[in-house]
Parts: sequence; structure tokens; C-alpha cells
Amino acid sequence: MENVRGRWALITGASRGVGYQTAIFMAKQGCNLVLHSRSLEHTKTVEQEVRQLGVEAYGVAADLAVNDEVVAMLDEIEAKGTPIDIVFNNAAVQIAYRTDYWKTPVEDFEKSFQINFIAITTICYRLIPKMIERGYGRVINTTSGIKNEPEQAGYAASKAALDKWTKDLASRLDGTNVIINLTDPGWCRTDLGGPYAPNSVETVIPGITVGAFMDDKKSGRFLHAQNFTGMTLEDAVAKARTIEATPYVI
Repeated sequence: MENVRGRWALITGASRGVGYQTAIFMAKQGCNLVLHSRSLEHTKTVEQEVRQLGVEAYGVAADLAVNDEVVAMLDEIEAKGTPIDIVFNNAAVQIAYRTDYWKTPVEDFEKSFQINFIAITTICYRLIPKMIERGYGRVINTTSGIKNEPEQAGYAASKAALDKWTKDLASRLDGTNVIINLTDPGWCRTDLGGPYAPNSVETVIPGITVGAFMDDKKSGRFLHAQNFTGMTLEDAVAKARTIEATPYVI
């Protein structure tokens, strides 16, 4: 199992929900954190909490719907000289539930793809080559099990694009010590999931983070967080190793 103590992780959407749970858990493992939200004000509390756990941390702000802001955020991290070893691309948006899905506006697709897919590719294209150069990296892209819901077409399609892109990219990382995987937190009671979701947000631990601790250099796994609920991190990593890594074959 990989030791992340002293490494740096970027967590998007770190101020609440799954991102917040990820931040606290990673800090407990000794991982330093770059905490993203749309506003620095949003990450003040979690930054204070993780610092109290003995790690270094700072916040960065960007509206993921504006690609220039994503680039500026990455420029800021680079200017600070922070070597990002781990990325949790957690932040996402569900635009609306369109009962009359035949009238889904194009804006649903535009905003969903910019936040849920394009922002992630921008982050990965900037950070993964540097990981390859340094000989170490872990990327965990958060997807969704949503299906058969044309009422949420923009969200569902953007997550499908992320799945395909992640697995395609995984096929090119074979033999490196950079690992990219997908994770699904399941339907949780968060601002995005709503109050009627069956799972508390705490159940995402440790499964939502397990991809950061893989050490077998295999990319392309799908790691469903709810399948690891209640396990120790060590047992979760052992279970994750048994899941077939399936990047698309070139």
C-alpha cells in the first residue's frame, strides 16, 4: 500500500460533501492538501481543520465553469512550487431535473461538460505530464452510476464522457508509476445528491480515496466507494487490487 505522508494532493470541491470527507481522511494519513472551491472563503474551515491534523494546506479558488479560471488556479499552484502528487477530481454539478426531457436546453450540456469533464481534462493535461517526469502520480476521477435518466441528460452524458476519456488515457500510462482510476461515491446525502439519498456522506470513506493508495501501477479501475464502506484502509486497498484494471485496448 502506498504511503502518502508528505505528498501533496489537490482536491476539487473540498469545502463540503465528498470533497470535505476526502480532505479530512487524507490529512489523517499525513497528506498535504491544496483545497479547491469557488471561493477561498468556502475552504477556510476545512483548511483550519486539516492543519490541526498536522499537515500543510492552502486554498485555491476557481469557478470550474470558466476554463480561464481553472488555468489561473493551476498557474497559482505552479507558481507556489507545489508538486501535486495526487488529484481528486471531485467537484461536479447536476444542472436540473428536466421532466419534459425533450426540451432539455443546450445550456444543460454546455455547463455540465465544462464543469464535469473539460475542467478535469484541463487539470489532468497540466499535472499528469509533471507526474510522469517525477515518476509518481495518482489521479482519481469521480464519476456517477446514473443511468436511464434522460431527465438528467447533461449530467449523465458528461460523466459518460469522463469515463471514456479516463479509460482511454489509462491505456497510455501502463508501465509508469502514474495511476488513473475512476471512483463512484454512490448516491449520498449531499447538496448534489439531495436529502433523500440512501447513503450518508461518511460512507464514502475509505473507498473514495482508495485509488490514491494503489501501488501496482495499474490504471483504468472502477472503484465504487460503497463497496468499501466500513473497511480499514489496508483491507480496502487489498480488495481494490482484486478489481480488474480495464483501460480500453488500443
